[in-house]
Amino acid sequence: MLLEISIKNFAIIEEISLNFENGMTVLTGETGAGKSIIIDAMNMMLGARASTGVIRHGTKKAEIEGFFTVEESPVLSQVLLDNGIELSDELIIRREIFPNGRSVSRINGQMVNLSTLRSVGQYLVDIHGQHDQEELMKASCHIALLDEFGDEEFLVIKSKYQTTFDAYRNLRKQVLAKKKNEEEHKARIEMLEFQIAEIEAADLKSGEDLKLNQERDKLLNHKNIADTLTNAYALLDNEDFSSLSNVRSSMNNLMTLEDFAPVYKELSSNLSESYYILEDVSKQLSELIDDLDFDGNRLNVIDDRLNIINTITRKYGGGVDDVLDYFDTITKEYNHLTGNDLRSDDLEGDLKKLEQELLASSQELSLKRHALAKILEEDIKRELTDLYMERADFQVHFTKGKFSREGNEQIEFYISTNPGEGFKPLVKVASGGELSRLMLAIKSSFARKEDKTSIVFDEVDTGVSGRVAQAIAQKIHKIGSHGQVLAISHLPQVIAAADYQFFIEKESKNDSTVSTVRLLSKEERIEEVAKMLAGDQITQAALIQAQELLKHL
Repeated sequence: MLLEISIKNFAIIEEISLNFENGMTVLTGETGAGKSIIIDAMNMMLGARASTGVIRHGTKKAEIEGFFTVEESPVLSQVLLDNGIELSDELIIRREIFPNGRSVSRINGQMVNLSTLRSVGQYLVDIHGQHDQEELMKASCHIALLDEFGDEEFLVIKSKYQTTFDAYRNLRKQVLAKKKNEEEHKARIEMLEFQIAEIEAADLKSGEDLKLNQERDKLLNHKNIADTLTNAYALLDNEDFSSLSNVRSSMNNLMTLEDFAPVYKELSSNLSESYYILEDVSKQLSELIDDLDFDGNRLNVIDDRLNIINTITRKYGGGVDDVLDYFDTITKEYNHLTGNDLRSDDLEGDLKKLEQELLASSQELSLKRHALAKILEEDIKRELTDLYMERADFQVHFTKGKFSREGNEQIEFYISTNPGEGFKPLVKVASGGELSRLMLAIKSSFARKEDKTSIVFDEVDTGVSGRVAQAIAQKIHKIGSHGQVLAISHLPQVIAAADYQFFIEKESKNDSTVSTVRLLSKEERIEEVAKMLAGDQITQAALIQAQELLKHL
């Protein structure tokens, strides 16, 4: 329930604060005084898209803050938990709108995005205005209105259907895309198949051509390599003349002089280092010479392999690595054109399975919707009887249609205003007054079913008067008896039925216009209702009638 709303620097509102109670509260005042502005502010507090035009001229930002008490609601509790908001039986929602188009929203002091604000707001207040009646006059909106009447079981069935439909639609797109590509790119696919097979047959390894050419050069220069290594080893160490032996002798001699001068020690150290390096080189040369072995067959194998590689690289350009890069590219293209990059080898088989699941799910949804429609029809008939449309009849009309995310049926509301006339589409026959009553009947049914504690009616009584206005007043008051109703109205019957009345008026001060609001006393309410009945010149008869309307206070 909404306990308090504070609005600051919003349109012509400078600063107001309204406290609400259980029951029915009306907002009254002259046209343009700011009644609907309060509802607009409430809408934006609950997540409606804001514009910078709502910021009062000359101020830095608009501010709206609401204080709610929250009854136990598993769905709302889950939304709060999912967004990291601490559970509490009280919620404070605050939204600030800035001239640069940015807005900041907070729930219990925690900053939230607009999506989260809407998710929470939809469980706090149901705002019904002229827009809802416009939707009622669009047959395409009727299916959403019917589904809104559904229970948790229905929502589970609908969610299951929509999940299946989404999967079917996506897979069908993939199957059609695969067929289209295969038909349009048949020649390209065949060429890619040949190139992929040819490159795969070559069994190329990254850097293979460079390694083989290096090995081939080594085999072709085997004699030169062997002679050079042997000569180098002989010059370092052989029986007749050993350079390594002479260096060792020189090293040993210099070591005897190390203590006589630093320069001798440095020379000895450098020579020792050189000796050990030369000794290591000599050992490596000896090992390499021992391992030298010419393999003529290996040269033939390398030449055969290089012939295969050169054939492939000449055809596709560059070296082995370039061909492998090209192979990756054409493989991806081939998979895309043939649909092989998709998750299943049997897409059409999967599609048929999903089609069967979709049919079964749509039948389940249809059965539940038809049952739901019967309940709604009976509910609306009872509500219309209370609203002096006891001769009217209401029907939810189903026709088969194409599969969509909403099912495979089209839904439209039909109405019969008089017995014997038959049912006709609501959008073609309903008058303004009938539409107001039908919308109120729907909202009344929904409010009772959903047990919402805060409902706002923004001029839902348009186009009615007399006993119909009285019936609407009683209906709104009845809804409020189960929780809280806020209403904007110009009808004295509706205003008189309220438990509380706020009066909004415009004042001009300091070359600017501001809206003010005050809670009326019983005497002030009698006077206001009398004005609505008789105009500015209040008559005694109007006062008596106003007192009669307000006698429940």
